[in-house]
Amino acid sequence: MADPNTPDPTLESLWRPLRVLQASMDADIARLYSERRIDGLKPSFVMELLRLNALGPMTITELAESVGRTHSALSQKVAAMREAGWVETVPGDDARSKKVTLTDHARGVVGRLAAEWRATEAAVAEIEAEIPYPLTRVVADIEQALTRKSFHDRIAEKLAHDPAWE
Repeated sequence: MADPNTPDPTLESLWRPLRVLQASMDADIARLYSERRIDGLKPSFVMELLRLNALGPMTITELAESVGRTHSALSQKVAAMREAGWVETVPGDDARSKKVTLTDHARGVVGRLAAEWRATEAAVAEIEAEIPYPLTRVVADIEQALTRKSFHDRIAEKLAHDPAWE
């Protein structure tokens, strides 16, 4: 049972506006896919599909390394992309390995996905030119701050002073 005297800390969030913005932008990209009848494609699949198109079949480990994700995260994504019909697994270089490859369906739309990627990057550059402090600069500045003290250490420092963490 909820305690009415305990405030809900989720009512305040410095991250939420960024997440909402990204979700809104992803929804706009998904709408473009829908308008072109590219059904079942999530914007989050596109980098991997384009990478597979450019480099050919890869193991999950190779694909994960090429896009800067963990093996576990990529394994889950590949399963979702396989279920949606965008990729399939084929025998690898030896009997124990498998490679991820595009399906015929994916190969049929990958040119449009590359066009969308280029248009999206151009639109982001256009937005950055309109604002006084571009997101790419924000990211670089945050990365520099995290080099000085990690996010983990910053959170742990705050938790050390919070009796509820004990």
